[in-house]
Amino acid sequence: MENSYIYPGDGASHTRTTFQFVVFRPSIEEILEGVVLSASSSGLQVSLGFFSGIFIKPENMVAGSYYDETEKVWIWNYQEEHKLFMDVGQKIRLRVISESFVDTTPSGPQLAAEHQAAVAAAAAGSVVAVAKDPFSEVHPYTIYGSTDGSGLGMISWWAEDEDEDVKDEANEGQEDSQSEHLEST
Repeated sequence: MENSYIYPGDGASHTRTTFQFVVFRPSIEEILEGVVLSASSSGLQVSLGFFSGIFIKPENMVAGSYYDETEKVWIWNYQEEHKLFMDVGQKIRLRVISESFVDTTPSGPQLAAEHQAAVAAAAAGSVVAVAKDPFSEVHPYTIYGSTDGSGLGMISWWAEDEDEDVKDEANEGQEDSQSEHLEST
């Protein structure tokens, strides 16, 4: 930060600065791991902790997935005999398929009209709490993901398979060292 200057006729302080910043913008086809933040018939909302504008639409989920209205959860009907749940709060792996930037700069007259409508509704006593669908909200930056692919979806679906692969590799290494030992003797 350099020295600050106040120019004649201007009450603001002008300061030249140098800074660095970090930008989050994953590449298309990049694999991300997050946590399911919410589920609705519109799809899943995923959070990375610092960013929660990630959405998975129904058409981008694993084939055979459907939304269970009674349990408020997405279910993958795997091979007609196994139901795998996409529970809120669980880790999920997804592939980035698109992104969207929207200018969310507020406009004066629109905000004034919304404020007047809210005041009128409150005066009439007809204020109704409405649960917002995250898909209907406008986000400045939105990422759309897909779980349709091998290794994608809930981490818990694949964790057991990955553990077995690690065990198989360890067993192969032990068998190789045992056979080399037997050959040398």
